[in-house]
Amino acid sequence: MDTESLIILLVIPQNNFCEQQLRDLKTVFDAKLVRSVILSKSGQEAVGEMRTRLMPDGILVDWDKRFLPNKKFDAVVVVGGKGAKKLIWDDPILPLILTDHYRAGKVLGALGLSVVSLARAGLLAGQQTSAPNHKSCTQELKIAGAHIIDEPMTHSDQIVTARDDSSGKLLGKKILELLGFP
Repeated sequence: MDTESLIILLVIPQNNFCEQQLRDLKTVFDAKLVRSVILSKSGQEAVGEMRTRLMPDGILVDWDKRFLPNKKFDAVVVVGGKGAKKLIWDDPILPLILTDHYRAGKVLGALGLSVVSLARAGLLAGQQTSAPNHKSCTQELKIAGAHIIDEPMTHSDQIVTARDDSSGKLLGKKILELLGFP
């Protein structure tokens, strides 16, 4: 498989997503000609923390119908931002997507406050994870049994977590490496 046949799902909060994280990920993936699909809860125009407006490629609930019928994405990455706590943590569909891809052996990633999405999906128990120094986030990760370490990024064979906005390129490169494309 070459990088042009890879497809990565990028999930963003509908509002207050982190533009830097998304831009850095897209820069890394686009440089290797990796296709990425951006989905949000409503599929309507999303607004970033810096007021950037973005039209996602679609709605999260249709993740498996429109873009990849009868197939999984090669990786799923959840972008953070201030809107993650309200719009990502409690999303009922996202944990199903994450666990489904995890069971299929796919690579998962999350940045900043969206690391909690992996914890709520039950995927960080006993795992080392990078996360922002945010009281609610830290509490969620501890409840889930994750071990927070003070590193910009951590990874296992399938899961990559990044602490903050400055780690997007690092996370993107690690995901490609785990997919077999250093």
